[in-house]
Amino acid sequence: MTEQENFKHMQLDTLHEGLNEKKYVVVDIRDAASFQANHIPGAIHLSNENFPEFIREADLDVPVVVCCYHGISSQQAAQFLISQDFSDVYSLDGGFTDWQLRFPADIEH
Repeated sequence: MTEQENFKHMQLDTLHEGLNEKKYVVVDIRDAASFQANHIPGAIHLSNENFPEFIREADLDVPVVVCCYHGISSQQAAQFLISQDFSDVYSLDGGFTDWQLRFPADIEH
């Protein structure tokens, strides 16, 4: 039996630098209204409803960054993605709240 991998943490600057290069798939697990109001550019809203479709269509080897409000709930979601055979998963430290403060010009509405 192999030891289960764990998710990693990602700093805001690292994600910001990698966004232009499309190095990561960003999934946002906040509620639909918050996501609709504003989110990290290119982020995918991930909910219980669209999760099965996301799993079916995802490339399990592409790095996935999970974003929530403050970087807490994203940790559990990131670990769950690891358990679903994603190989490279990150929780965004500080979440969208810190992203909005740090990079106010880089928000999609």
